Amino acid sequence: MTAPAEAQPVPGAEEKTFPYARACPFSPPAEYDEMVKEDVSQVTLDGSGLRIWTVTGYRTIRELLTDPRLSASRKHANFPFYFIAPPEYRTETSFIGYDGEAHARTRRKAALTFTSRQVKRLRPRIEEIVDDHIDKMLALTPPVDFHRVFSLAVPMTVICELLGIPQDQHDFFIKHGTALLGGHSSTEERQAAIVEVNAYVSDLIQLKKKEPGDDLLSRAMADYEASGEEYTDRDLFNMVRLLMNGGHETTASQISLGTACLLENPDQLELLRNDPALVKPAVEELVRIATIGDTAIPRVALEDIEVAGKVIRKGDGILFLGLAANRDPEVFPEPEKLIISRGSRKHLGFGHGVHHCIGADLARLELEIVWSKLFARVPTLRLDKPFLEIPRKEGAVIYGLWGLPITW
Repeated sequence: MTAPAEAQPVPGAEEKTFPYARACPFSPPAEYDEMVKEDVSQVTLDGSGLRIWTVTGYRTIRELLTDPRLSASRKHANFPFYFIAPPEYRTETSFIGYDGEAHARTRRKAALTFTSRQVKRLRPRIEEIVDDHIDKMLALTPPVDFHRVFSLAVPMTVICELLGIPQDQHDFFIKHGTALLGGHSSTEERQAAIVEVNAYVSDLIQLKKKEPGDDLLSRAMADYEASGEEYTDRDLFNMVRLLMNGGHETTASQISLGTACLLENPDQLELLRNDPALVKPAVEELVRIATIGDTAIPRVALEDIEVAGKVIRKGDGILFLGLAANRDPEVFPEPEKLIISRGSRKHLGFGHGVHHCIGADLARLELEIVWSKLFARVPTLRLDKPFLEIPRKEGAVIYGLWGLPITW
């Protein structure tokens, strides 16, 4: 039997460090072309200079994301951060960075709020929030920055209400969410944001202990107490911070990119306007085509693994490139096209396996309500400058736009 080959750098990719810039916000970087042919490749990370593996194949990614030989723990030395990460990025992770039973146990505390039944109960309030922010936007004189006045504000209001955070504190988390996940943040800015957010959340935890309410944090503490499980304040604030980032920055980026994508594809937008029932499949297609978490699924091998004729060694870091997988023509015919009637939930926009996005149903509901109401209430909505001239968050943990100038 021939031994599996060690991976060689992808031709043309070795001159650049990863991550690579997208060809356009809805197209993979040009470097992905060769990587897709290989399926499993090696790249050099920006910042750290670490050599890690990338996987681009749809079926390969789905298989590996259910493989117990891979770890999500940030504590591994070769965990594939593609920026200089503060120490807290390795230790303060909550269930997103846990494996096995520790992951399942901690995730359950937050999952109580994100069941399909619980999410459906939120529809009337989310509709009010969306309408309120459309009202606020329409009260302004165009052009306005849609990303700042709407996309950031809507999901932040939703997640803050779920966590019991007062309205006047929302801007604090918008600012720090951008610092933690934005592409231009320095190590010092990320470190400062961690310190300030942890201090705030620690105070919030103490408040909820004294004055519990009908919110996710209060329910999580009550559930811990009822079960007799041991927990610490650190467990709680890691969970809160994760949900703040995961429930805000991601949805905000998707709202802006999805809105821009519809405006750039007027034929598809017209279909949506003529048939509002298409909003559910449209959400799936817009999540697929944007894949804002393209580089947000990292793992580390716990033992040697042979994949696609290559050997991933124990301790090696791996990134699963969802943007490439979501363009697999065998799974998504004509993958480069926005086809809102496609409606396939096979995409990897919310991940796969036990770490599948806990807030996927909430995100779907928010996006559905946004795109149902936005274009009905503002039928003349349009971009105020050419889309490709709008600055993008290249290199960010969550891909997106730095702003979205619109008028009507």
